[in-house]
Amino acid sequence: MKEQIKERIQASVHLKQRLLEDTSLIKRLELAIDLICDAFGRGRRVYFCGNGGSAADAQHLAAELTGRFYKNRRALPAEALHCNSSYLTAMANDFSFDDIYAHLVEGLMQPGDVLVGLTTSGNSENMVKAFEKAKERGIDTIGFTGESGGKIKISATILLNVPSIETPRIQECHILLGHILCEFVESRLF
Repeated sequence: MKEQIKERIQASVHLKQRLLEDTSLIKRLELAIDLICDAFGRGRRVYFCGNGGSAADAQHLAAELTGRFYKNRRALPAEALHCNSSYLTAMANDFSFDDIYAHLVEGLMQPGDVLVGLTTSGNSENMVKAFEKAKERGIDTIGFTGESGGKIKISATILLNVPSIETPRIQECHILLGHILCEFVESRLF
């Protein structure tokens, strides 16, 4: 088992090395940081969404912006869309789980806000619909995905697609990229 554990660690290290060498991805991450800083600078909000582990990561990143990353400072207006369990269960029961995020994009978000979606496949129907609704309403989106970008790549303003098809490795890189995003948004604004 020791060798298998080392293989998993090595796979993670290898994928992060690929990120380090991907100048296009790094440039897109810089653009995502710019987009979020511009939104906050104009008094707009950033909303996060995801499913399962990606929902946990989305909530984590929203908390980094509303709480603190490195600096004690005022809260930034960021929120994870899935945190209202009454809303989620009502929508899923009365309508469809596929519509949970698009409905909130339509009801809560305004042009100038930013929607950040984390989905390893890029094909989760509720994420696809949310990104389509955001595009329809003139709301910028940042998609954290796996290698292909899935269906959301069509409507994403900025796509941060990690070059892997392995869900755990993709999620490890999403949180790395998300932490970098939060760090530089915070340092630029404060």
